[in-house]
Amino acid sequence: MRLVYFGTPEVATTPLRALCSAGHEVVLVVTAADTRRGRGSAVTPSPVKAVAMELGLTVSEDPQDVLSLDADLGVVVAYGRIISSQLLDHLNMVNLHFSLLPRWRGAAPVERAILAGDAQTGVCVMEVAEGLDTGGIYAQAEIDLDDRVTAAELRDQLVSLGSDLLLDQLHQGLGEAIPQSEVGVTYAHKLHAPDAQLLWDSPSDLLLRRVRVGGAWTTFRQKRFKVLSAQIVQVDVLEGDPSMRSAQVAPGTLASAGLVRTGDFWIELLRVQPEGKAAMSASDWANGARPGGEVLGE
Repeated sequence: MRLVYFGTPEVATTPLRALCSAGHEVVLVVTAADTRRGRGSAVTPSPVKAVAMELGLTVSEDPQDVLSLDADLGVVVAYGRIISSQLLDHLNMVNLHFSLLPRWRGAAPVERAILAGDAQTGVCVMEVAEGLDTGGIYAQAEIDLDDRVTAAELRDQLVSLGSDLLLDQLHQGLGEAIPQSEVGVTYAHKLHAPDAQLLWDSPSDLLLRRVRVGGAWTTFRQKRFKVLSAQIVQVDVLEGDPSMRSAQVAPGTLASAGLVRTGDFWIELLRVQPEGKAAMSASDWANGARPGGEVLGE
């Protein structure tokens, strides 16, 4: 098929490669404008643009360029912009979306599924329509969510699953899209810093979900302190020390072993990153900082 591909971040590079490897002709790649980052404000292309250039594909930052093309279908994967009705009138489009619609329409479905404690998630090949992820569903595939998978790991699983589903649908023909139910609609709003803050009076499982999503933070000695990985420790008294009986310890209190009191149990810090320093094991950090008895988040 002659395809126009819309995508921007790293998550959209694997489906693009898969389409090209399967023999589809990608006549144009539409992506976000280059950004300026780092020292000297060096210009950096989007991950999709970098891959498209590697593959020798034509790239544009202007979606209006599609209007001059003759293509069979548009494929949208994490493009990051609303597709105008003018473009939809010109070219039928499908979207690879990383949730089981109508749950988690919007920008951050992978992260929101973990934060909500969902037991399942998945991918959908859907029609692109006006509105936020409101189009009908051509196909979907499900995946179980355990209480250990990180957002990065889950995203990789869904990208692989979704790329295969997309190729299968293009090979066998899209057929008729099934309209989405309006029951159970939720929105995966973009995450902001407060979504990643560790509030230590919360239940341990909720705190661990924030850690698994990535970017979880608290404060230690008035500086930002990231928690990169951790695990729940369900004990009542730490090492037989009556002074560390759970019910008597304030949430956020650090034990000398790098354990943190939460709203119900304890969390063991495994990997952390103090402000201005490289990531390190929690044991190395604790050996240097000697934080016993101090409270995170104060």
